[in-house]
Amino acid sequence: MPEPRSLPLVVASVEDVTPHMRRIHLTGPSLDAFDYFPGQDLALGVVRDDGTIVRRRYTIRRFDAGRQLLDLEVVMHGDGPGIRWARAAHPGLAAEAIGPRGKIGLDQNAAWHLFAGDATALPGAFAMMETLPVGMRAAAYLLVTDPTERQRFDAADPTRTVTWCYENSSEGRDGLVAAAAASSPDGGHAYLAGEVASVSALKAALLGRGWRADQVSAKAYWNRGRANAGHGEPEIKA
Repeated sequence: MPEPRSLPLVVASVEDVTPHMRRIHLTGPSLDAFDYFPGQDLALGVVRDDGTIVRRRYTIRRFDAGRQLLDLEVVMHGDGPGIRWARAAHPGLAAEAIGPRGKIGLDQNAAWHLFAGDATALPGAFAMMETLPVGMRAAAYLLVTDPTERQRFDAADPTRTVTWCYENSSEGRDGLVAAAAASSPDGGHAYLAGEVASVSALKAALLGRGWRADQVSAKAYWNRGRANAGHGEPEIKA
């Protein structure tokens, strides 16, 4: 497993890939020997209103070693210190990160892969799906605000599918849970990510469907109505 280290970085460019998803490209000489596995993240140091530094963790969406370019995607909701940093990000802005972080990666022994969560799960799900070998089946179930938040998934392999669920629909989170839980557990591994309550509901639904606990990797990124702890983790676990 790659060891986390301090990474002085600079914002290379910023783009809004959907109305509420901002992609931030980071670069710097510290990426010369950078190594990670899909699903890991960076912990960025950002400033709170009182001037203190807190960590906010963002999954690595893509890394181009040749160009020394690392992409993060930030869901632009709320008004916490991480969102304010992402809102103000511009080319040349210095960023101090620690990474790579995280222990959840692809289960190399799984016969197929299931990904489910809200918009914050999308960068990790797409990053992991894109690295699967040809012919490996994968299905993602993602809850976003509305159809404008859909991102194109470039996979020539028809065995990989993305099903979109919408917060502004009558089903909302229940629709996401029902769609993901309809999947058979046979030989699969599930990766659940997003808000604490949603991850908990997804995990309970899969276990009720017959998935074993060792077939499910769950990671809560945020907690509705509560700020994350200073190290970037929700105070309540899923």
